[in-house]
Amino acid sequence: MRVLLVEDDDRVAEALVPALTRRGFTVDRQATGRGTLDRLAGVDVVLLDLGLPDVDGVTLCRNIRAASDVAIIVVSARGEIDDRILGLHAGADDYLVKPYDVGELVARVHAVRRRRGDPVGAGGTGTEVFEAGDVRVDLGRHEVTVAGEVVALSRKEFQVLALVMAAGGAVCTRERILAEVWGRTWAGANRTLDVHVATLRTKLGRPSLLETVRGVGYRLGAV
Repeated sequence: MRVLLVEDDDRVAEALVPALTRRGFTVDRQATGRGTLDRLAGVDVVLLDLGLPDVDGVTLCRNIRAASDVAIIVVSARGEIDDRILGLHAGADDYLVKPYDVGELVARVHAVRRRRGDPVGAGGTGTEVFEAGDVRVDLGRHEVTVAGEVVALSRKEFQVLALVMAAGGAVCTRERILAEVWGRTWAGANRTLDVHVATLRTKLGRPSLLETVRGVGYRLGAV
């Protein structure tokens, strides 16, 4: 997923860009408001700070929305309810007040994409079928087959598998999977995810399909 970070504070950007990159995002940083509209092509989500030095952030938000249907999340130190309402009315999909937890930001990014109807893990391409070896995931039919035989999975098992398959070998972080499949995290969430992956490996009969990336998450392995 490609993110455009519109943030003038170097300290914030220097901390956030690598944090998001570690979680599987491709991040471009724009330090000023001017020029932002020229960088929207191919962007999935805009993270927009309202306190920019050269343009009014709310006006920029409104201009981005007029120019593109890209998802917009305002990340701002302006925390008053009037500021939030103004940002949302200007076209933002969500509003997060600084300081914030990166895990919450990641969860909100995925939640916004999910609410907007972007295909799970597909980068908004509309692709509905993913294949790896003889394993086939059909999103439209909500069906998984191995060597042509249908394999019965629970809803969450299917969603976990679809995310990893759709990533095409890129790492799906634990935070992303938990945000997209469960919509939250909790004490013991990682254990729950591990159990679902273990069950998937058994049901599919392809234990190497879901490869563990220790301390990070899972990716598509050799079948």
